[in-house]
Amino acid sequence: MFSLHKISVSVLLFLLSHASSGIDRFSFTAGAAEAGTGYTCISKTGFWSSFQNQAILAYNKSIRAGVNYENRFSLKETGIRSAGIIFPVNNTSIAGVFSHSGYSDFSRSFAGLACGLMLSEKISAGVQIDYFIERMAGEYRNNQYVSFETGVLITVTDNISAGIQLFNPVPNSLRKTGIPSRLRAGAGIKMNQSLFTGIEAELSTGKKLNIKTGFEYEFAGNLFLRGGFSTESSSFSFGLGYLLKSVMTDVSFSTHECLGITSSVSLIFIIH
Repeated sequence: MFSLHKISVSVLLFLLSHASSGIDRFSFTAGAAEAGTGYTCISKTGFWSSFQNQAILAYNKSIRAGVNYENRFSLKETGIRSAGIIFPVNNTSIAGVFSHSGYSDFSRSFAGLACGLMLSEKISAGVQIDYFIERMAGEYRNNQYVSFETGVLITVTDNISAGIQLFNPVPNSLRKTGIPSRLRAGAGIKMNQSLFTGIEAELSTGKKLNIKTGFEYEFAGNLFLRGGFSTESSSFSFGLGYLLKSVMTDVSFSTHECLGITSSVSLIFIIH
């Protein structure tokens, strides 16, 4: 039999997954560095670009692997565990990512295979195939979905870049499932060698326009300070990162006006 705790968590997960103004159950997030800037990173290079803008993958020049844990709202049942790996091949990079959240009675998983390549000296593009599965205990059936997403990154000047990313860009008339569409667009400015600032707009099916802004400041070449704000749920973010030889460690914290604090931690390994 379900304990009271399991029943409460199951109801919370169901509401979070299906509320039109709540959390998009097809929007998996990863990367404590990205979370620290409020996920204002559509035009900023980073390891977890498969979750942000696949075009950024083209700028990766080394084999890298990473793991991330997001302790969403301080509930282990809603935590998201993610892993990824990137392989560069000439002007192209191939990436694989996987995320899982939930527990034995209700869980959601996501897997993606992405490719990013340079189209010209200043333009890169990427595409990713996505697979989602929801598992529920008892008489409920499992749900499986397949979709794709794509992105473009443009280097406007030496210190200004702009990006656009589309998730599930399929017309309503062709959809056989309830997967929403999502459009993100934004720009980033490298103010100097140490400071990056960015701003983004995000529009998803059935949701209000979400504006995000964030920054990253680099101290002494190996210590990073980050902050951000998102109009959705009036969320503030804060994060720190430290690079030690070939290992990058990041931590972040973000707020939600109703559900409390979400913390994230990442480890990224530069293999070659």
